Amino acid sequence: MKIILDAMGGDNAPMAPVMGAIQAAKDFGAEITLIGRGEEILQALREQGIETLPKGIEMVHADEVVDIHEDPAAAVRKKKNSSMMLGLKMLADGEGDAFISAGSTGALLSGATLIVKRVKGIRRAAMGPVMPNKAGTKTVFLDCGANAECTPEFLLQFGIVGSLYAKKYLGVENPKVGLLNIGAEDTKGTPLQKEAYALLQEASEKGLINFVGNTEARDVPLGAVDVVVCDGFSGNVLLKSIEGTAMFMGSLMSKMFKKNFLSKLAALFVMKDIKAFKKLLDYREIGGTQFLGIRKPVIKAHGSSDERAFRNAVRQAMDAANADFSAELEQSLQALSDKETADD
Repeated sequence: MKIILDAMGGDNAPMAPVMGAIQAAKDFGAEITLIGRGEEILQALREQGIETLPKGIEMVHADEVVDIHEDPAAAVRKKKNSSMMLGLKMLADGEGDAFISAGSTGALLSGATLIVKRVKGIRRAAMGPVMPNKAGTKTVFLDCGANAECTPEFLLQFGIVGSLYAKKYLGVENPKVGLLNIGAEDTKGTPLQKEAYALLQEASEKGLINFVGNTEARDVPLGAVDVVVCDGFSGNVLLKSIEGTAMFMGSLMSKMFKKNFLSKLAALFVMKDIKAFKKLLDYREIGGTQFLGIRKPVIKAHGSSDERAFRNAVRQAMDAANADFSAELEQSLQALSDKETADD
């Protein structure tokens, strides 16, 4: 299996993606193609005392880099030789099984949509991160940054895609789908939420999804639903709020156990649980977020990803390539479309 990795994307490029790729090749046996400015990649290796490309690692030179502040459409059109766009083209041409980048989310989505293309029937690809919850299960968020502005029809499709994803990846037989809102009542929210609510409820009545109504942000980490449907702006705010709260709680816990001798002694007895808790909420353990609705796996890694995060992003990309969710999604959407036609 070959994974294509943008070596120039993210705050810690090229060092973090390069070293993460080397570790992933060693741990998972993946063949990884690093795309970026060749001399900068080689310099990163030399700084780590590595003079030649390690086994399992290839390099493809790309002169340009997509800046995080660039207009996404302009980046796709004008920077065809950038590490991001060249990597996406290689994926589309069958020169790899998945692509990873920690670069601009907007540019990556635009490039994936125009170069790799969407699954037939998908109107907008969405970011679908998965987070642990208090119930001991996991929750899928759609969307979390790919589409800041949405229509009710987009939210309906996010609910359908998220439900299918939860069934396949989380093993939930009948996923509970909730619409992120400021209250549980069906009259809450802006016109977007109200119209989306009606569409999701109709789909539920047809047996297409298991829609359980509106879900408030505070109930999401508690495991109230398996799939949270929202526009990309709200979803991104919710996700990062949860991440920030987890970091804050972890910091408080660390200070608490370092307070005095007795607290340090107590920490020794629960250290295993503390480490498990931190690992559960560490985005680096997940690696990244797959764009759901793109024909081939495209993984968006966190902008601040370090070596460990990129290593795990490769693992995630390999899992996504093996699962072939896109093919199953296309078949499922066609079946759902046929059912809706029959019901009408």
